[in-house]
Amino acid sequence: MIRHVCCCLLWIVVPAICVAEEPILAPGAKPEMLQEQGAGEGPAWHPELGLLTSGEGNINRRDKLGKSTVYRAQAGSNGLLFDREGRLVICESAQRRVTRLEKDGTLKVLADRYEGKHFNQPNDLTMDSRNRIYFSDPCYGDRSQMELADGAGRKIEGVYRIDPDGKVTRVITHEVDRPNGLVVTPDDRYLFVADNNNDTAGGARKLWRFDLKADGNVDFASQKLIHDWKTTRGPDGMKLDAQGRLFVAAGLNRPNPPHETADPATAGVYVFSPAGKLLQFIPIPRDETTNCAFGGDDLKTLFVTAGGTLWSVRVNTPGKPVFPK
Repeated sequence: MIRHVCCCLLWIVVPAICVAEEPILAPGAKPEMLQEQGAGEGPAWHPELGLLTSGEGNINRRDKLGKSTVYRAQAGSNGLLFDREGRLVICESAQRRVTRLEKDGTLKVLADRYEGKHFNQPNDLTMDSRNRIYFSDPCYGDRSQMELADGAGRKIEGVYRIDPDGKVTRVITHEVDRPNGLVVTPDDRYLFVADNNNDTAGGARKLWRFDLKADGNVDFASQKLIHDWKTTRGPDGMKLDAQGRLFVAAGLNRPNPPHETADPATAGVYVFSPAGKLLQFIPIPRDETTNCAFGGDDLKTLFVTAGGTLWSVRVNTPGKPVFPK
């Protein structure tokens, strides 16, 4: 869910942040705006195509020369991910399904129902080393069309796993409030979940870590709180770099009453160590900071989506996407 809110802040610092032993940003690097529109969510880098983003109802492409075009019109997408074969996996939130764009241009539906009921709004996704896809299924805005519920009638905003054989399993039911961004570590040890109930007073704005079992299910007893954004906007999309550090898009620069504060201004990318220590904050002067992805030929450019705009900042360590390696 994206709201276009401008902010005049240019560079802000969040206090009490631990200093990383090695610099995260390249010398002198600061966020630079690349384009004013078309980049609402789901950045994903391809070494030939360049950067794909979800925005204005489409999947948009920014090629390696900076030219922007519509890659797939009326996709109704959010999270995007290239799998290990370079195929585009898409959270089609508008169509309430997860699809894959094959290399021949055909679109394959990977999941559109669970136990016969439609998903809510597939939002973001990640993939483990066994090519199992995990996706979040929150519901923002109108909740009248929600079909998934437990035996007591409580609506479910869960996390699901799609196995290579097509089997779909719900791995998180009510253990988080409203799941959004996801990432599995390369060793399949952990699943990080952004819990962002940002349109409810008192809703969660938290980053959680779960242990993953060998079968791809979650060990609920292992649930660990990594960070709590409290009353400002919570965590959205996230990615890992090659050192296992977690880059999380979150926060606001200006309050969005009645549910979200911004005290102090907090919009940007938060960098956490593998152990969960906050190492650095990279401020983005545009609300809302929704997602990020590593790209460029050396995977050392961090692309950030924020309120439809696209930003970039150079980092010292390359990212660790599933594709390209």
